[in-house]
Order: sequence, then C-alpha cells, then structure tokens
Amino acid sequence: MSAPAKLLVLLGVALFVGYLLYSSLSLRKFRCEACVEFRGQTVCRTAAGATREEAQRTAVELACAVLASGRTESMRCNETPPKSVVWK
Repeated sequence: MSAPAKLLVLLGVALFVGYLLYSSLSLRKFRCEACVEFRGQTVCRTAAGATREEAQRTAVELACAVLASGRTESMRCNETPPKSVVWK
C-alpha cells in the first residue's frame, strides 16, 4: 500500500473513532445520583442518560439491583420513588 493510501486509511479510522466518541458522550447529557430506600436499607447510585428521566430511572435501577432479590422485589423497588436525587 502506498504512503498516501495508508494516510487516507489512518485518517478514516481516526474520524470514525472520533465520531463514535462524540456520539456516545453526547448521549449522556444528564447525570444524577439517586438514593433509594427499600426494606429498611438505603443505597445510592450514579447514572447518566440522554434525558433527566432516563438518568434518574437508571440510577434507581442500579440501586435496586443491590437492594432487591428476585423479580417481584425488583419491580416493587424500581417503582419506589427515590429518597433523594442530586443532579451533577
């Protein structure tokens, strides 16, 4: 492969990687820490999302993954309003 062709391939790869980084980082515009109290325990988790609702929902789901055991408890925990939410 000639030097100009190698340069074009390298430039194309760099542009593609840059696009992937930009698009994945732009999806995380909102970040929050949500604390959930369930069965007498409180757990806080941080998450990011494209919207405030998505970030908060993900943080609650992460906290409930620690607090709840089984599908039924997980569903009940995920429906519990967070004890606190701090936007970052």
